[in-house]
Amino acid sequence: MYPLAVGMIVETKEIWDELSLAVENFSLRTVFQLTELPSDWSSFLDRVERVRPDVIVLETTKLRVPLDEIVGRLRSTAAQPALFAVHREADSSAILEAMRSGASEFLFPPLELPLKAAFEKLGRSRQKAYENQPKGGKAIGFLSVKGGCGATTIACHVAAELARCTQSKVLLADLDLQSGIVGFLAKTKTPYTVADAANNLQKLDPSYWRALVSNGIPNLEIISAPSTPAAKEISPQQLKHVVAFARTQYAWTVLDLGRNLTGASLAVLDITDQLYLVTTQEVPALHQVKQIVHTLTEGGYDRSRVRLLLNRPPKHADVSLVELETMLGLPIDTTIPNHYQPLQEAYGSGRLLDANTNLGKSFTRLAMKIAGVTEKKKKFALFG
Repeated sequence: MYPLAVGMIVETKEIWDELSLAVENFSLRTVFQLTELPSDWSSFLDRVERVRPDVIVLETTKLRVPLDEIVGRLRSTAAQPALFAVHREADSSAILEAMRSGASEFLFPPLELPLKAAFEKLGRSRQKAYENQPKGGKAIGFLSVKGGCGATTIACHVAAELARCTQSKVLLADLDLQSGIVGFLAKTKTPYTVADAANNLQKLDPSYWRALVSNGIPNLEIISAPSTPAAKEISPQQLKHVVAFARTQYAWTVLDLGRNLTGASLAVLDITDQLYLVTTQEVPALHQVKQIVHTLTEGGYDRSRVRLLLNRPPKHADVSLVELETMLGLPIDTTIPNHYQPLQEAYGSGRLLDANTNLGKSFTRLAMKIAGVTEKKKKFALFG
């Protein structure tokens, strides 16, 4: 079910106990719990704007404010939450008032089954709205088949080069929840991470998003992976929602998917246009390539969206690229040469590699290939 956020305003203890248990069983996220309507409506509506509940469950047994007035005030906020009216009994006048005010549901004890049905109905509605959001630009994922294959370095530099060669807005998102270091390599300034976006889906709009991302490189914005253990507990579905939103804000979204397949990376792949599997020529890495491709194929992932990227191939390899392709059952889309020293010097100086270096030119060529920009077209654009 769509990850709903719920606010509760309940005065009667029996209803509170039953409602709290139901909310816990349905795995909803509670954003506030009040025992009565606040007297300061301005502050309360500001709070609703901040926490953006999908639904407010309001006990109407002893209301001192007309229900239609409450619904009208809530609908004046950008959050526009649904309202479930809860009453101690099936009172006909209370039902009529709820219907006339525009409340989404009228509920009374026992609450578990009708609440479950109401939450599921709202969840389906929010899910449909989410799926109908404009998909925006393209998303490109980089996944190391095992640790040390270099997906993070490639993702960082390709994102920067996409921003430069396309002159369009690009996002670099660190989705390596275990050991993401994009924020360190790119020297991001903001303390916020993907976890802040994932845990505040109901607030996710362009204004809130701008407060989370970091920039410093023209046309490139970055959102880092969380560093604290608690913040790493992000569900795959939450992460998928974050990426889906990000795609609506950028021409290109570059994803560092970490190493090997995880629940999070598999969820995000559903909305990723191309996946680059980053491998080296080490035997364990090549073994992992075959395993990952098999897993993706068995799961119904379109093989045409998979690109094999061979990083740091040895100059004098015992196995040719053609033999590797035959062995892996997948063509090698791109090779990135090994220029270790210039890269380490750049990182030591707190910057990305210069685009004029040999390795930098490889990143540029890959970015232009992804964007569908050729050298010839680029020169033509510069001179007329």
